[in-house]
Amino acid sequence: MTLHLTAARLWTWRLAVFAIFTASGLSIATWASRVPSIKAALGIENSTIGLLLLGMGVASILGLSVSSVIAARLGTRRGMLTVMLVLAVGLFLIGLGTDVTPSLLLVLVGLTLFGFGNGALDVLMNVDGAAIEVEVGKTILPLFHAFFSLGTVIGAGIGALVAGARIGVFPHTAVIAVAIVVIAVVAFAYVPQRDFGAPDAAPSGWRSRLAAALSAWREPRTYVLGVVMLGMAFAEGGANDWMALAVSEDHRGGLALGAAALTVFSVAMTVVRVFGGPLVDRFGRVATLRVLAVTAVVGILLFILAPNLPLVFVGAALWGVGASLGFPLGMSAAADDPERAAARVSAAATIGYVAFLCGPPILGVISTHIGLLNTLFIIVALVAASGFASGAAKPLPGTRGTSH
Repeated sequence: MTLHLTAARLWTWRLAVFAIFTASGLSIATWASRVPSIKAALGIENSTIGLLLLGMGVASILGLSVSSVIAARLGTRRGMLTVMLVLAVGLFLIGLGTDVTPSLLLVLVGLTLFGFGNGALDVLMNVDGAAIEVEVGKTILPLFHAFFSLGTVIGAGIGALVAGARIGVFPHTAVIAVAIVVIAVVAFAYVPQRDFGAPDAAPSGWRSRLAAALSAWREPRTYVLGVVMLGMAFAEGGANDWMALAVSEDHRGGLALGAAALTVFSVAMTVVRVFGGPLVDRFGRVATLRVLAVTAVVGILLFILAPNLPLVFVGAALWGVGASLGFPLGMSAAADDPERAAARVSAAATIGYVAFLCGPPILGVISTHIGLLNTLFIIVALVAASGFASGAAKPLPGTRGTSH
């Protein structure tokens, strides 16, 4: 569905969705940066933190799964406003249950709302980002994901500052929650209301809407795109959770170089997301995904096998470049048909996020038996599968896919 907006209206819509992506990244980094403070305040062990993370992860997957129903019922405009308010309430409750009324149960309730809201928001904001791609005729979804990364950098920086200043979790999360509400309300004014499908064909009743939302799971292309996103999600999540440790211990680089390697990976990934759109428009989604898959495979293999630390860092950089666009381009491909974008993005994203959430812990368990560097060969195989499956990202016939 093309809206034929004026240039000014399209620009403000784009800015609003940039802000929403940034807010999502900001919220996640706010929680992540205060985990040590929450652990200390509640006097809990790592195993309990793991259970809290599990609860948030399950809620996130639930949010991903029902996001297409939310889009069908409310549209992405009202849907994004609603779930941003939900995640803001969740963030507020996390702080409340840490400092004001110390309660593990209250923190868990907050994390459940927080995870559900962010999971649903992830699909809805990607659907709108893909719709903007259609309107402008250029690949810009990777740039939206770069703004998400920017939000995580801002959130982590603020978290480090307030933790260093010994500011409590509640004042921190309360301020960020209010900021997210403000962003949501302001962005709401600039996001156009879009209906999914022709009005006379819109399913009526919750059962019909649920059937429409789940229809993407009956399409083989959904699963092939899921393979593309699964491999890249493993590559990104595995690096985030295990790269620093692998450099520090297995490559004997120490704590500082471990953190530095992860920084190299993150910077490489963010830079490609910022500047990668024109390359996708020039060479097409499929060719870009295949080249990046090869780059990631080479980077991870070099990271594993490098005989010295300089080459390990080269491998980390190539790993970041290769993992940068798989997830956003998979989202973009799933959203090629605007009328079915919400259902398809929800389904493909669910596969990818299950891998992102569950992959690193699985790798951790395996690494206790075969070693961490050997475990990373599993990511090599999954990224290779992602490259082989990338043909599914070719734009659908009759759609205005931005890349060939």
